[in-house]
Amino acid sequence: MQYLAGYAPDIQDKVAALLKSGRLEPWLKQRYPQSHSELNRDNTLYQYAMGLKQRYLKKSPPLAKVVFDDKISLKHQALGLHTYASRVQGNKVKTRNEIRIASKLKQLPDPLIRMVLVHELAHLKEKDHNKAFYQLCQHMEPDYFQLEFDLRLYLTLLEHQQQGE
Repeated sequence: MQYLAGYAPDIQDKVAALLKSGRLEPWLKQRYPQSHSELNRDNTLYQYAMGLKQRYLKKSPPLAKVVFDDKISLKHQALGLHTYASRVQGNKVKTRNEIRIASKLKQLPDPLIRMVLVHELAHLKEKDHNKAFYQLCQHMEPDYFQLEFDLRLYLTLLEHQQQGE
């Protein structure tokens, strides 16, 4: 249960019991009845990200790209990446901010993909995972912490299902 490693042992034990009894999947399906995401295409994801950015981060640097990326591995607990690249073109420095989200997350419900997107957007303003970063995440998504936990539950379920195959 690598996705729950930072949580208290009693929480991990409860999740393990739900997995063992087969009750985690029905609980998640009840909580998130929409089985697939509307945000499962790069263009839709980009438009949604730009809407959030316009609403909450108007003064932050522009976003050049928001895409799903097949190269991001969930095994290293990287759900998404925020990259910042500077390039010198003549006597000017051009910068590009990009957000890449693991393609394997396309199958998740919208609220969980939005949580990852909010997390990566917050990095436009706050580079580190500090108090200000998480306050910004909660400002953009009031249920941020619950959604993050639920996403970890989903990933734990997927990992458990893959090991059972």
